[in-house]
Amino acid sequence: MTASAPGRSGVDAVSLPGEPELDPPDAGRAVGPFDEPRARAAIRELLLAIGEDPDRDGLRDTPARVARAYREMFAGLRQAPEDVLATTFDLGHDEMVLVKDIELYSCCEHHLVPFHGVAHVGYIPSVDGRITGLSKLARLVDVYAKRPQVQERLTTQVADALVRILQPRGVIVVVECEHLCMSMRGIRKPGAKTVTSAVRGMLRSSATRAEAMSLILGR
Repeated sequence: MTASAPGRSGVDAVSLPGEPELDPPDAGRAVGPFDEPRARAAIRELLLAIGEDPDRDGLRDTPARVARAYREMFAGLRQAPEDVLATTFDLGHDEMVLVKDIELYSCCEHHLVPFHGVAHVGYIPSVDGRITGLSKLARLVDVYAKRPQVQERLTTQVADALVRILQPRGVIVVVECEHLCMSMRGIRKPGAKTVTSAVRGMLRSSATRAEAMSLILGR
């Protein structure tokens, strides 16, 4: 078994046969370091805006706590999927690889409240049978979940990153989440789940897609 590291100098954008060209999801977008002092000041202003006293005992350290939490929650803005999937292994494997029930926590970019659930990520390796580590699929989900997000984009970003970096013959990503912006405000329907999917390459065929979905749903 041999390992290789394609890194960022490899192919920038790859499409599977019959599909439109893919653009890197973060093309042309530079993100600077997390500005913790600015975040603390912003949280303090928010507390004042809602009518609270940021200097009372219970809130005195809240701006710093929230800033530290945001640093962690949005760490994906400063992570690259190419780094996560940098190492592959030559196993000559030509069957589907699927990791189910990857827990994810993200933050709705519309209301900045969480949504959470699971992702199922599968792919059929490239013609040379190279695979990535199973944990790397979970890490890839984290890269995109730890950003201000919408579930639809999160789903397609994971799928397109796999296509671009691993050049597999097929990819399927299914994400199931509960959105607290629906549970605790607005329509207030706790327990309602949103399901999104992205399918690429060979997995678009009816038989292969049905096999993948049966594996995902056969919990």
